[in-house]
Amino acid sequence: MKVLLSIKPEYVQEIINGNKKFEYRKRIFKESVESVVIYSTMPVGKIVGEFKIEKILNDSPTELWNKTCDYSGISKASFHDYFSGRSNGFAIKIKEFIEYENPIDPKVTNNNFIAPQSYKYLRNESDSLNQVSFF
Repeated sequence: MKVLLSIKPEYVQEIINGNKKFEYRKRIFKESVESVVIYSTMPVGKIVGEFKIEKILNDSPTELWNKTCDYSGISKASFHDYFSGRSNGFAIKIKEFIEYENPIDPKVTNNNFIAPQSYKYLRNESDSLNQVSFF
């Protein structure tokens, strides 16, 4: 199964550049997920690519930072701000990132598209990203 994640444009660029190999989350999927489709939030507002998940780390923020800081793609201050007050967090290790040649504007095919706050399951493998029928 795939999920749709909303990611800020500056972090999407770090993924594209290869500097960010971990995507951090406060909550993680309850179902088995193999790959992540990336929605780059505004001002981009498009689905720009996807990646396979190599593994998901679950640990304290301090330990997550120690294990992933070389490929975090974010500052230590931003990381700690994000996990402030949390006793644990998750780091999704990015494998096989594919940038779409033609990013998809989901509002073109679905005026009611709302970017997920955390994540959204994309349940049907047969759904076409070009149709964005699963939103």
